[in-house]
Amino acid sequence: MGIRENVEKVLKQIEEAALRAGRRPEEVKLLAASKTRTPQEIKEAYEAGVKLFGENRVQEAREKIPQLADLKAQWHMIGHLQTNKVKYAVKLFDCIESVDREGLVEELQKRLSREGKVMPVLIEVKLSPEESKHGCLPQELPRLTEKVLNSPNLKLKGLMTVPPYFEDPEKVRPYFAELRRLRDELQEKFKVELPELSMGMSHDFPVAVEEGATIVRVGTAIFGPRNY
Repeated sequence: MGIRENVEKVLKQIEEAALRAGRRPEEVKLLAASKTRTPQEIKEAYEAGVKLFGENRVQEAREKIPQLADLKAQWHMIGHLQTNKVKYAVKLFDCIESVDREGLVEELQKRLSREGKVMPVLIEVKLSPEESKHGCLPQELPRLTEKVLNSPNLKLKGLMTVPPYFEDPEKVRPYFAELRRLRDELQEKFKVELPELSMGMSHDFPVAVEEGATIVRVGTAIFGPRNY
């Protein structure tokens, strides 16, 4: 199956999962996780209807995004963002989904105010004990949320997580439910609207949609296995 057929299949699975959960399918955005993918592959996904792409590395995004400037695509940073790369990230991306520490918030605020830009951001929450995962721990979340809300050039839109991998997608469900619960708590505590929950990847996105995801980050199920 080619990229177009894969996109159609993923969109159908999103629709079915949303309807099972009593949600409107249009509440869920499909983000194509495009790290290591060529501009040509990204164009194919775009032509198949994907308008939102996510990159994990600033260096790779700096090479690719300018080549795809003719697409009316949105670009999200979904990987760990080093503070020294923020100066490039604020020019390249439409949203940073991986805000995970106060120092990063300060650097984003400094650079965005110089650019005269306001940028939507998500806070990445670490719900898994795995050392390889980045993110803000749940107990640190209120403090980091407050820091973002007090940064005039950052617009907090919600939360993101990368849960541990399980063969059985049902085992990931509690992590998705937990992210939603944390979001609801923050909305209550700070009296703000945080509409976005970015969660779910190729093997578990239908479960994420059932649990309230508004952005699913899908790579392999669109582009096929990755060439590292």
